[in-house]
Amino acid sequence: MRSDMMNSRIIAWSLYDFANSAFITVVVTFIYGTFFTEVIVGDAVLGTTLWSRAITLTGLLTALVSPVMGAFIDRFGHRKRYLLFWTVTSILMTALLFFPVAGDVLPALIIFVIADLGFELGLVLYNAYLPDIAPEGKLGRLSGFGWAVGYLGGLLALLFCWLVLVKPDPPLFGIPADSFGNIRATNLFIAGWFALFSIPFFLSIRDKKSDQTAEVTTIRSVFGQIIPALKEIKKFREILKLLIARLFYNDGLTTIFAFGGIYAAGTFGFSIEEIFIFGIVLNVAAGSGAYLMGFADDILGGKKTVLISIAGLFCGVLIAVLTSSREMFWVAGVLIGLFSGPNQAASRSLLARLVPPARETEFFGFYAFSGKATSFIGPLLLGIFTTVFHSQRAGIAVLLVFFVIGGVILLFVKEPQKVKR
Repeated sequence: MRSDMMNSRIIAWSLYDFANSAFITVVVTFIYGTFFTEVIVGDAVLGTTLWSRAITLTGLLTALVSPVMGAFIDRFGHRKRYLLFWTVTSILMTALLFFPVAGDVLPALIIFVIADLGFELGLVLYNAYLPDIAPEGKLGRLSGFGWAVGYLGGLLALLFCWLVLVKPDPPLFGIPADSFGNIRATNLFIAGWFALFSIPFFLSIRDKKSDQTAEVTTIRSVFGQIIPALKEIKKFREILKLLIARLFYNDGLTTIFAFGGIYAAGTFGFSIEEIFIFGIVLNVAAGSGAYLMGFADDILGGKKTVLISIAGLFCGVLIAVLTSSREMFWVAGVLIGLFSGPNQAASRSLLARLVPPARETEFFGFYAFSGKATSFIGPLLLGIFTTVFHSQRAGIAVLLVFFVIGGVILLFVKEPQKVKR
């Protein structure tokens, strides 16, 4: 990689992805979600339904807060300060997930929702730095590189948890295995990982000075900033179409992340150890896809890259729904991993190409809104179909519709032919 893609700011920015991706990989997707359904709840179907409610609530809260927060920060500054707040919130709540044991359903859900909300709102602010940091003409490569580094972080964190906390009998460092203490301890490790590797970002990245000097003194004045922004976004038709498309295809993708480990355990009988291995393989595939297709993004454009990734995700989910073979389920998982990274990276870079200068946080707030405004629908429908048909396959099958609708809408987005950002 050329030197202009390896300066200290880019490395520090990417390390934050390295830090926070461990939360999604270990806590949300592969370990804690499965532990919650199989141990804390003790029933795969009921646990899946309750987990879907928690993801739904987080999505709704993120959708409500992120546009207001984005408009507020673009006007009054202190983006890094608020990113630090949400990062610390997520870290502390992740550590607290160590304490709930079998039967502690409500405490586990409350702590998880707060941890996940901190992660999501921090991600809004982190993404908004992309246009400021990317070298000219390399938005796609930097976005893909960031996601690849993130998947590497998730992979290494997952690998460490497996080799040190889960696989050894007894677990290393004297951690007790009774009451699944070694599994619960993965949350303490992830909290420490998140904290450690996010430090370079906060030491290296500087905010641009805000043009505004006024202070916000009332709640009304804060919300007053978002009303004009909501009206004005109609002027940016291509951004609006992208955000609407993302309402659907991102809902399908995030639901896969939230329920991938749960589905592997409940439908294919994966053990905790097998889910660790499954997660490692998927992270390798996702990181490789994000990095390699970052170059394709700068050549083909973000729109085509996202469309290719949607097609790949559709095929992967379809195989996972139809197959009864463990081997084919592994194939489906690798496909989903391979195209999930490019989907997220190219969506982020496409918005960065379209967003007006000096309003990055505001529009990435809407970007988060588009990823969360309907995010309750995927987990909700998955939970409903799982309950009604008493089958996780029926729940997962719903996600295919989201990819089709999102892909069709995205076809109508007009990407700039040549962008220097």
